Amino acid sequence: MVVHGDSSAPLHSRAMSSAATTSPSVDKVDGFSRKSVRKARQKRSQSSSQFRSQGKPIELTPLPLLKEVPAPEQPELFLKKLQQCCTVFDFMDTLSDLKMKEYKRSTLNELVDYVTVSRGYLTEQAYPEVVKMVSHNIFRTLPPSDSNEFDPEEDEPTLEASWPHLQLVYEFFIRFLESQEFQPSIAKKYIDQKFVLQLLELFDSEDPRERDYLKTVLHRIYGKFLGLRAFIRKQINNIFLRFVYETEHFNGVAELLEILGSIINGFALPLKAEHKQFLVKVLLPLHSVRSLSLFHAQLAYCIVQFLEKDPTLTEPVIRGLLKFWPKTCSQKEVMFLGELEEILDVIEPTQFVKIQEPLFKQISRCVSSPHFQVAERALYYWNNEYIMSLIEENSSVILPIMFASLYRISKEHWNPAIVALVYNVLKAFMEMNSTLFDELTATYKSDRQREKKKEKEREELWKKLEDLELKRGLMNDGIIPI
Repeated sequence: MVVHGDSSAPLHSRAMSSAATTSPSVDKVDGFSRKSVRKARQKRSQSSSQFRSQGKPIELTPLPLLKEVPAPEQPELFLKKLQQCCTVFDFMDTLSDLKMKEYKRSTLNELVDYVTVSRGYLTEQAYPEVVKMVSHNIFRTLPPSDSNEFDPEEDEPTLEASWPHLQLVYEFFIRFLESQEFQPSIAKKYIDQKFVLQLLELFDSEDPRERDYLKTVLHRIYGKFLGLRAFIRKQINNIFLRFVYETEHFNGVAELLEILGSIINGFALPLKAEHKQFLVKVLLPLHSVRSLSLFHAQLAYCIVQFLEKDPTLTEPVIRGLLKFWPKTCSQKEVMFLGELEEILDVIEPTQFVKIQEPLFKQISRCVSSPHFQVAERALYYWNNEYIMSLIEENSSVILPIMFASLYRISKEHWNPAIVALVYNVLKAFMEMNSTLFDELTATYKSDRQREKKKEKEREELWKKLEDLELKRGLMNDGIIPI
């Protein structure tokens, strides 16, 4: 099932840009560069999973408008129009069945308006016909996508060619689900687990407009059908596990996470064991995938929702983030640092104490990063008043962890903006605990002196060895008498 936002809300996904590229398969030819492959793919901007065999043109018998017939006859005419709209057209053939395509489009528009304003139309006979019409139109095999060629961060998505009809079907179904006359006790016979599974498969559509409708539909179904809630959560869990450990390709991760955010927000306390396991075994490993940037905002929101529900989850969450911390991708490091700040904004002081040492060891490494955006993002923590209060309360632990990195950067970093930020942090530490700051300064300087002395001794030793080797070589050559 598909659910859109509240009927009063702006249909933000319904008016999205129509520009998009497709990913048709391209033969690999010697000398054919990835860039030229991409150009070839961008020639087609639409794809359709709606096909029918070539044959005679489709003919639909025109029916009178619902508002033109007496009210007692409208429910029966409503069913006939639903049956007509089960006919699916081939939109990849832009010249076929133009008259009938337009007739179906106008009929769908009429049905959308009818379910929005009418009363008494939703008889028990209407439920199977509505679900049948929706199923015929939206459930389909999605066009193949070459995940090796398609880059969702760079390439335009493939838009669904049948969208002129598909959008109206989704719109109708949303109004149907939101109708004051809608009875879940009747609808559950037809909106079942099989229906939900097919709906979840559609979240892999490349068309963002369709995913946005699907997001709202699934959310409505979750709210109205209590018996399907556990099943929906389990199937989303399975999609994420396949995504993380098998395919690393699924277009609807962000939308599913957005739905989960509101679901998590409604969890009763205390949290069930299955919910905690979902957090640790599924949500945290999502941080490890390459395409994290496509859904990181929604993922971070889900994590924070869990911690606001149950602060005792803070330690496993932060240790999980440290486990999956990116080693070679500065862009992901910046995202991790942003998420950590969101977590620290809601952390309880008693939980902060448990994770401060491993956390600030990682922050110290980030501050020392040669990539200035990573270092800058970490240093911005000291502009957050709540985080500063936590640091001040635990300065005796945090200052020794951070001091060496900060002092070294203040002398050596290549970026003057970073150096200025480091001076501000050192000043803040000095004001928090001047005695400890002076001790650490003295210790650092004496350690540096010892290091310099060892380096000098090491250099002198190497020079002696080089001189000895040179002398031995000259003696072997007979230049210097033995």
